[in-house]
Amino acid sequence: MTVYQELQLNQAGSKNLIRSCADQKEKRKHIAVYLLKISLTVAFCVIFVSVFTSLFGEENGVAGVGVLLALLAFRQVNLGFETSQSVWVMIGIFGILAVGPHMANQVPSVVGFVINSVCIFVMLVLGCHNVIYFNHATFVLTYLLLYGNDVNGVVCGKRVLGLMLGGIWVALCMYRNHRKTECKRRLKDVLQEFCLESTRSQWQIKLALGVCLSMLVGELLGLPRSMWIGIAAMSVLQPFDTDRKTKMIYRFLGTLAGCVGFMLLIQILPESSYGLLGILGGIGVGFCATYKWQTVFNAFGALGIAMSFFGSGGSVTLRVVNNGFAVLFVILFVPAFDWALKQIRKLKKTPAVQ
Repeated sequence: MTVYQELQLNQAGSKNLIRSCADQKEKRKHIAVYLLKISLTVAFCVIFVSVFTSLFGEENGVAGVGVLLALLAFRQVNLGFETSQSVWVMIGIFGILAVGPHMANQVPSVVGFVINSVCIFVMLVLGCHNVIYFNHATFVLTYLLLYGNDVNGVVCGKRVLGLMLGGIWVALCMYRNHRKTECKRRLKDVLQEFCLESTRSQWQIKLALGVCLSMLVGELLGLPRSMWIGIAAMSVLQPFDTDRKTKMIYRFLGTLAGCVGFMLLIQILPESSYGLLGILGGIGVGFCATYKWQTVFNAFGALGIAMSFFGSGGSVTLRVVNNGFAVLFVILFVPAFDWALKQIRKLKKTPAVQ
């Protein structure tokens, strides 16, 4: 394996490679490549978001993060169907990201729930056909970040422009990397394969409704930062039941650990360095190959932003409450959804397809 090929590995792949080396010299070499990869990734992320915000405004940094996440994800995977068609679908998905979250913020919460549900559902059907690619983590996360950090006026126009240009860039990069990938499935096949008897389709409906309904209930209860509720619900509503149960535990415990670590750091660090906590969290996520530790470090970035609105104590309390609420909501929502689906299936008198 060349250094370039090794740089393309994800965290888990790099760590497995390091662990598999019996020769200490070879192991040190792989560790050095791994550290180089993390350094390059962090540097690229910082530079990319900085350039994006300089072009489209500081308030649109979250849009830059969304474009960045898509670039990092879709250089590795595609949408699961013919690449030339995927290009146009990708641009369409970024169109949804550009207008959907803003539209949902301009109307009452119940109407916003409908808009969010439809937008997320369409993205899941078009962009997440192959569930093992976990494309939903990119699309839904970006949507929720944009929903929770809405802008208006000229800044909103810049956001739309930045997202559409970013979407075109992501689509072209995906085409360049995957144009030689043989894929017999076309977009029409993806649409035809959607049906209530498919476990994949059931998960897509469950995820869209679960995420949006959890935010709606949170908003009606008066919980600020409902975006956090949606992100937590999205992260645990996995396609596979065993993953969901494990991640619910790790989500809550990881959030607690991240909040404790954050509070300890702000007691030690000078106030002028608080802005670096988000970068520290990003670096930590880069080194982590497991969900539980990624949850811990993800809390740093979220709390660093929220601290300017709610203070350190308020941010930590809200982070724990929102994530705990999301986990509890999923515990109640999943069996209710499965029961409703079972009743619909009984009415249709058709067996489930696994």
